[in-house]
Amino acid sequence: MKPTPLRLLAWLTLCLIVHVQALSQPAVTAIHVIPDAGAPVINKHLYGHFAEHLGHCIYGGFYVGEGSVIPNTEGVRNDIIAALRELNIPNLRWPGGCFADTYHWKDGIGPKADRPTLVNTWWGGVTEDNSFGTHDFLNLCEQLGAEPYISGNVGSGEVQELADWVQYTNFEGTSPMSDLRRANGREAPWAVKFWGIGNEAWGCGGNMRPEYYADIYRKYVTFMSNSGVEGGLYKIASGASDADYNWTEVLMKNIPHRMLQGVALHHYSIIDWNAKSSATGFSEADYFKTMKQSWLMDELIDKHLAIMDKYDPQGKVDLVVDEWGGWYDVEPGTNPGFLFQQNTMRDAMIAGLILNIFNNHAKRVKMANLAQTVNVLQAVILTDQERLLLTPTYHVMHMYRGHQDAQLLPVALTSPDYELDGQRLPALSVSASRDASGKVRISLVNIDARKTHPVEIDLGNLGLKVLQGRILSSARLQDHNTFEQPEKLKPATFNAFTFRQGVFRAELPPFSVVVVESD
Repeated sequence: MKPTPLRLLAWLTLCLIVHVQALSQPAVTAIHVIPDAGAPVINKHLYGHFAEHLGHCIYGGFYVGEGSVIPNTEGVRNDIIAALRELNIPNLRWPGGCFADTYHWKDGIGPKADRPTLVNTWWGGVTEDNSFGTHDFLNLCEQLGAEPYISGNVGSGEVQELADWVQYTNFEGTSPMSDLRRANGREAPWAVKFWGIGNEAWGCGGNMRPEYYADIYRKYVTFMSNSGVEGGLYKIASGASDADYNWTEVLMKNIPHRMLQGVALHHYSIIDWNAKSSATGFSEADYFKTMKQSWLMDELIDKHLAIMDKYDPQGKVDLVVDEWGGWYDVEPGTNPGFLFQQNTMRDAMIAGLILNIFNNHAKRVKMANLAQTVNVLQAVILTDQERLLLTPTYHVMHMYRGHQDAQLLPVALTSPDYELDGQRLPALSVSASRDASGKVRISLVNIDARKTHPVEIDLGNLGLKVLQGRILSSARLQDHNTFEQPEKLKPATFNAFTFRQGVFRAELPPFSVVVVESD
């Protein structure tokens, strides 16, 4: 039958509709998991945290005092201890940050009523009573089952002061400092392994040149005894800020590697130090810039490691990213020196993306510390008097906790773009691991603020039978938990996938984090 013009027009219209629909459907992203018996283990210490004497992180956060009506153990909130245990928190960095190079540890031991006060000149100009000190911190770490990471004072402190601190915490025999520890009620030493030799020596830690700091580092560690710690101290040099590659170059060249176990790196997902954006009232353009800074972590690690490889091709010195996270304007009406900010789905995207980056660099990146644990910057916990809430960042770290000490499964993908105003970023991020029991975990992040992205992963070579998943997502990027709605955002079961003949297929919603694991 000869087609009429009307039928021909209808046929052409249908073809056009199908074509347009096909163009509007995002292409499926193929992700390849590549088992490798020689792949590194994802060190659990990549999931570390940071607690500085800053705002209400310690006082009014962790520490409420033994006389508080809030349930506590030796003055530390029981609910915070329980929440952090759930994260399997591997290490906790203290007392700073910038505060570390003004902190004199002997002021924080002995009877609390006899301790001198301290003005926190870095953060808010408040007067502290030193009621939370070395014993309180190290006992807290024991309650958490976490390794303590102490940042030593090399800015305003002397060599003997740091050497005495090491002896006080670690030496079991008879000595002036171990005898003082016993007099203050602690018989057995804590065996503190991780020590930072100053903090941000290029800035608040002394405004030093890298050559000068390298000499300072060598001097201080010479007098730090390895006694009492199996394998000796793990000493971490104050490292570079962002793309200061010269700092890393000078340290790797001028510090003997037998004296150096780790070199630090600090990088925050911050739009502009002079215009940081609201934590909750941000635009998509602000979000895109924040994600660009988060993705920059991958480049920074690669370039710093290239320098480290030049001087240390055997990889004996680790990279330690001991400050990372989002940094925004403080909440209206709060002390600008307290750095209290809300925590939204944007922060969940930062956490998921950067943890994937760390996992995939597990060969040389061995430790990291999110800034900070409670009530400061990208906190995992917020408190208000007796109330407590868990942030989206907490939930991402809880979803990812199974990667700790699991063997990396290398992955390969070509990510589709997240586009805004002519700029592009990779929309997808992924990392995978297999733990000692054989359980496989795959963490997937879609940072695209508007588009769902379908993915396909061939897992046939892993011999998996059943998969289950969890997802953290929401309707708006700005969504967050409040003390009135503390569970508005929390992970949910993820069933929007198929797994047939070893092939996993799913659609990742905009700005979502998904973790899939085998039984």
